[in-house]
Amino acid sequence: VLRDFVVFFFGKLFLDTHLEKKELEKMAKKRKKPAKKKKSPQKNTQIIYAVIGVILIVAAIFMLSGKSTANAPDISTKEGHQKIEDGAFLLDVRTPEEWAEYHVEGATLIPLDELEARINEVPFDQDVVVMCNSGNRSTIGRDILLSAGHPSVTSINGGIQAWIKAGYPTVSGE
Repeated sequence: VLRDFVVFFFGKLFLDTHLEKKELEKMAKKRKKPAKKKKSPQKNTQIIYAVIGVILIVAAIFMLSGKSTANAPDISTKEGHQKIEDGAFLLDVRTPEEWAEYHVEGATLIPLDELEARINEVPFDQDVVVMCNSGNRSTIGRDILLSAGHPSVTSINGGIQAWIKAGYPTVSGE
């Protein structure tokens, strides 16, 4: 093994004095690789079709799994407040009873169970911030909007409870 290593890296020139010619020939025969067979054009075409097929399957799985929400994480109340100040549309997906108790002034109420039927009421030409009571329903609402093709939707982590805890104002009544 060591000889093979030395022959490979230092060549015949340095070893001729130490190894007999026949031993070198034996080692050379061991290292010779059989000639590669040329692939037929048909085989190359099959490989190309297989690669294209795999790419199409991966793309189909990605498309069928719905729009990724990786680009639309939950945001903090501070970030949500800033987005609303910058002109984002605030969507409240709580129930009318919860809304009457307190809500953020300027928010639009579309209860989560009505969102899919009323999706055309959410503007597609501005950022949307979705809010609920604690952050669970708003995440579902965000995903519904993203699945409908809305380009920019986020959800406030902690909902209106976190909003109130952070000291941001609310109003009550309808």
